[in-house]
Amino acid sequence: MDSILREGVTKIGGFRYENGAVYVGSWNKNGLRHGYGHLKFRNGNRYDGFFEDGLFHGLGMLTFSDGAKYEGEFANGWFHGYGIFWRADGMRHEGQFCGGKMWGLGLTTFKDGSNGFPRYEGFFQDCKILKKIKCPEAVQKAQKIAFMARNYKE
Repeated sequence: MDSILREGVTKIGGFRYENGAVYVGSWNKNGLRHGYGHLKFRNGNRYDGFFEDGLFHGLGMLTFSDGAKYEGEFANGWFHGYGIFWRADGMRHEGQFCGGKMWGLGLTTFKDGSNGFPRYEGFFQDCKILKKIKCPEAVQKAQKIAFMARNYKE
């Protein structure tokens, strides 16, 4: 907790927004979510992780009401950095993200082998594979970051 307090957190508490969302966690002096917290949206989506100036930022886990989820790094509210994203239909992407999209090295697998391929591995840009190459280091880093996000304890 001391490290969070040094990052500009001035208080810890909860708030219920007019739209039905509920936040419990740390706040900065400007009244914005900042530091570690939990945000549950009215539609059932939930974010557990770090915030900076009100936005998802740092390690976190975003769980969607349809069963999809993302575990990994965030920046300015987006999936950004390394992480793992699962769609509700079983598709899984492990690797790099930029601005909320699969962008960089990674591995995408399909539960049922749909699209004629059970997996794509390589360099992605704007959620499309551009070059097929092996990238085990990127996949391992994404798995490590996702594990850290999932198991972070205050």
